[in-house]
Amino acid sequence: MIELLTDPTVWASLITLTALEIVLGIDNVVFISVVTSKLSPELAKRARQIGLMLALVFRIILLFFISAIVALKDPVFTAFGLALSWKDIILIVGGGFLIWKAVGHIHDEVEEDAVGEAKVSAPKAFNMVIGQIVLIDLVFSVDSIITAVGLADHIEVMVAAVVIAVGVMYVAAGPVSAFIERHPTTKVLALAFLLLIGVALVADGLGFHIPRGYIYTAMAFSAAVEAINIVKRRKKNRPM
Repeated sequence: MIELLTDPTVWASLITLTALEIVLGIDNVVFISVVTSKLSPELAKRARQIGLMLALVFRIILLFFISAIVALKDPVFTAFGLALSWKDIILIVGGGFLIWKAVGHIHDEVEEDAVGEAKVSAPKAFNMVIGQIVLIDLVFSVDSIITAVGLADHIEVMVAAVVIAVGVMYVAAGPVSAFIERHPTTKVLALAFLLLIGVALVADGLGFHIPRGYIYTAMAFSAAVEAINIVKRRKKNRPM
């Protein structure tokens, strides 16, 4: 352990891996913020806490099954000329679920579906939200841990990076959810972001890698434009 603490390459890999895990965690935070937005503030906070705790637990458990995780990249069968592994299947299913949820929420936002509002206020809404978070946590955790295995050689470094990243996600989840709640138009932007991530996950599963940098750059530009619109509306509504 002392050797790890005094090795500059270990610190470099920890910083790099932590930064990457935080970036990958953005998707997790946005999804949790969106699916909990229709719960009461108390239940939403509890759901975010449970969701992020599960994200941490899943990632740490998967780290201790690294050999099995790496084996997920080995093809298990061929379909339509594509050799698919368990990782590919998980990404396709998870990406498809993200696309379905994003499109459904966008439809509700456009149509202002009163029936949908009644459904989410039902007692079972909390359990439904937790179930959705568990599924997406698992998908993002597999993607995250496979990335970690490729960047670090020591499991201690991977665990430390994951713990730090989830800690940052925990701190950020509340403000992100509050911001989306205060500015409803940003919810559609967040849903569009999840839709893009879902498409990217499905594409990855089918063997067509879409660099995340393109997606994050496009969303950062859109977020900057939306920020300008928020400032403009705020100034317009300000009493003279």
